[in-house]
Amino acid sequence: MRKLLNPYTPGAGVPPKYLAGREDTIREAEEALFYIKNGDFYRSVVYYGLRGVGKTVLLNKIEDMADEEDIRYEHLEISERGSFKSSVSLHVFKLIQQMSVKAKLKKHLSRSLSVLKAFSLKYSQDGEVSLSMDSEIDSAVGISDTGNFENDLTELFVSLGTLAQKQESGVALFIDEIQYMKDDEFEALIAAIHRVNQKALPLIVFAAGLPKIAKIAGDVKSYAERLFKFVAIGSLEKNAARMALEEPAMKWGVSYTSEAIEKILQITECYPYFLQEYGNQVWAKVSVDHRVIDATMVEDVYSNFEKSLDESFFKVRHDRATPRELDFMIAMVKCGALPCSTKALAEQMQCPVSAISPLRAQLIHKGFIYSANRGEVDFTVPQFDKYLKRIHNL
Repeated sequence: MRKLLNPYTPGAGVPPKYLAGREDTIREAEEALFYIKNGDFYRSVVYYGLRGVGKTVLLNKIEDMADEEDIRYEHLEISERGSFKSSVSLHVFKLIQQMSVKAKLKKHLSRSLSVLKAFSLKYSQDGEVSLSMDSEIDSAVGISDTGNFENDLTELFVSLGTLAQKQESGVALFIDEIQYMKDDEFEALIAAIHRVNQKALPLIVFAAGLPKIAKIAGDVKSYAERLFKFVAIGSLEKNAARMALEEPAMKWGVSYTSEAIEKILQITECYPYFLQEYGNQVWAKVSVDHRVIDATMVEDVYSNFEKSLDESFFKVRHDRATPRELDFMIAMVKCGALPCSTKALAEQMQCPVSAISPLRAQLIHKGFIYSANRGEVDFTVPQFDKYLKRIHNL
């Protein structure tokens, strides 16, 4: 049986062949980039949602748009054990270097490098940034090396934004997995963006993270919601989900029956990653001689779809949990309907609420769960409860 190239791309941050259902979000980002490109400021954006909804894909798409508009940008991915304080120096250095190629005002370029050098000497763990700078650049002592990270990051961002403004251009920072920033780092980022906005500088941040990030932002700075536009990224509307399946297949003359589409949408709940995975699995039934995907084919590959998710998407997260953390998550499943209240969890685990609070905090920090409503938690991974039921025979 002669095969056709598979047009579906399940994977972490891998762009789909057809990006469906995000048109309004992309249009708003396009407007933001227009302002930045022309040396004006625009409110920064945080995209938040569950795992597998396409937040990283969205960031990468906007990066491509920035590239097309000749806007200088850098991409940072925050890791659970990483340090934003240490890594931001390198990315700002790269931005300044890019702008120095067409620097009109050497005075402002030297000022930016001086501020960065002081910051880097204070916060860069390996010292690579400061060591690679021109030795003739004096460090801006007492400006961005005070040890107060909020002050120092603000000075760094203002210097970078000013340099961009003097060149009648803009810069953008893309920050993925922003929920892993430490509270003092996030607080400093908010304060720095606040000052950048006050001075109307063309520096914008596009960030993405788990649902808890909106609450964290409000907790560390009460005015965060006025500085950032928080945009929820969720499962697709039915029409968009249908297009995510049908459009990539059209290139090869392959179509779906309406029953096949409805069955996939029901199983996947229209989550982008699951749609890509199901399309990937059902494509194995397609050939040059059989180009219509029907409900029977969808049913035939269900076990392969489930197995693929279990062995990759779900397992990699499950295996990071400690036995006690697993007990907590299993108790969530046993609660029945999600989100589950902390009180109900304590009853399931037969212990007081105070005893499970540290576990709850650990799981939120590791990105397994989030506070869906006050006193309630839910999984950050769609259908993770079904996975736990399968492998733990619940």
